[in-house]
Amino acid sequence: MTHSLIVRGAPQEYVCQDGAWATLPEHLIKRNLHKLLFIHGTRSLKAATKYLPDLTSFDLVNVHYGGECCDEKVAELRTRFVQENCEAILAVGGGKIADLAKQIGHQLQVPVLILPTLAATCAAYTPLSVMYNQDGSMDRYDIFPEAIALTLIEPSVLLESPIDYMIAGIGDTLAKWYEGDAIIHQLATVPVEVQVAHFAAKKCQENLLAYGTKAIDAMKKGELTTEFITVVETNILLAGMVGGFGDEYGRTAAAHSIHDALTILPQSHHQLHGNKVAYGILVQLMLEHNPTEIKALLPFYQKMNLPMSLHDMDMVLTQKEYQAVAKRATIAEESIHLLAEEMTAEKVITAMQELETMMQA
Repeated sequence: MTHSLIVRGAPQEYVCQDGAWATLPEHLIKRNLHKLLFIHGTRSLKAATKYLPDLTSFDLVNVHYGGECCDEKVAELRTRFVQENCEAILAVGGGKIADLAKQIGHQLQVPVLILPTLAATCAAYTPLSVMYNQDGSMDRYDIFPEAIALTLIEPSVLLESPIDYMIAGIGDTLAKWYEGDAIIHQLATVPVEVQVAHFAAKKCQENLLAYGTKAIDAMKKGELTTEFITVVETNILLAGMVGGFGDEYGRTAAAHSIHDALTILPQSHHQLHGNKVAYGILVQLMLEHNPTEIKALLPFYQKMNLPMSLHDMDMVLTQKEYQAVAKRATIAEESIHLLAEEMTAEKVITAMQELETMMQA
């Protein structure tokens, strides 16, 4: 493999500590920012309000948004930004709001500040946006040359976030190891940057297997524990480092291709991103002829209530739907082709169906 290798290691500034959000005014002042397009969801703003500092000395243009991160919405909010003479974008919410903000920020070349209310993806850390179509199907992901200006993580906000989203984040982050290792393992010589990505990917797996269940227990009890914060930073910082340092060698492989393909089915849209990726890990392992690792992961999946099959996601596919998903998973630009073995739609169908049989045995 001879992909380009560009390090996009981290946001310009990253803070994760109790009281981090209270420092937001200081960060705005030192950046000389006064008027911001404030993008947030209805639920995310409700969760965030008691932790947000007094921002009355700043001019905020409020945008409530809870739809897809799509080109149409980017164009609309880009126009709004210009009309209102804003200087920067402040995003409070989950991954799609963060990705929306980053896409607008890139197009307008303005700073983006992100305060995540979920630890379901590494979107608050990475300079890329996953773009969807208006119908909820995945379109593409765009990588930007600009880093996020500021990522402020308030652990208490995430402690109170929906547990299902944290679990989905664990599923998404677990894929960093299985996808990254499958690609990096093929390299005869591993550049230092990719070594960093490989280390971060392994730490993702180790941290999640060691502390994942403890983090969920902490959320249920409302206790801000070291294990909880470790998992939060694993889902956001460590996960972001894998692609940030590894670039195409550390971003995605088959697990995310399976996720992308499932989004063409409307019955998959109620499933969180990380759940579909977690299922995709098992399909990837089946494609790699590694049922032993699947069996080793199953106890963790069961404890975390991660889906182990289509059946677990309440999805029963017709043969026509299997064919459509497999065809979408193996389009030329999909990362499934980064696996060592040549991938075809037929192999994907076989792997998915064999996994269903294995899980129902």
